[in-house]
Amino acid sequence: MEVLEEIKGFLGCETPDSWIEEARKQQDILLIDHAHCEKKAASTAMTLMFRYVDRTDLLNKMSRLAREELIHFEQVLEIMETRGIQYCHLSSARYASGLREHVRTSEPGRLIDILIIGAYIEARSCERFAKLAPYLDDELAKFYRSLLKSEGRHYQDYLGLAAQYAGEPIDERVAFFQKVENELIESPDDQFRFHSGAPSAA
Repeated sequence: MEVLEEIKGFLGCETPDSWIEEARKQQDILLIDHAHCEKKAASTAMTLMFRYVDRTDLLNKMSRLAREELIHFEQVLEIMETRGIQYCHLSSARYASGLREHVRTSEPGRLIDILIIGAYIEARSCERFAKLAPYLDDELAKFYRSLLKSEGRHYQDYLGLAAQYAGEPIDERVAFFQKVENELIESPDDQFRFHSGAPSAA
């Protein structure tokens, strides 16, 4: 898949093998948090639509993205139900908040940063789906592989909008967030979540 190679270059680091091992052991938590992630992704897209009502491209792309994320949410819930896994509240991973604490407060910097972060979250999701799939049962592996195309497009949509609205090159800001993201992914993390870092016990 061509976009996957692009995504790997954009991310700059791969998911640690220790996280993959932990995910195989904690598939219930993996699925519950995955459902939360899909719901949060839809919410983020809707928030952008309400905040930036004058940007037609953003409205169209975020509307489509929100619909797709909610469909994915429903699909995860269905898989969980067939497996007897109860959807419940989970404390959030440090990942998204760790990225968002660096968002600039004034516009258009705020919007650009949120869009770049969106690209990183979608890209990391895509990379993890692909890396996890070979270690999962057939049903879950097929489902995760089916998500690669849409998650890859979501990454491209976010990054494309950031470049479009910045009015100047965004390479420096992308590189900044890559460094932050890589630190969150590679450093020890004491809780397991879909976007958590390397397990601290590993």
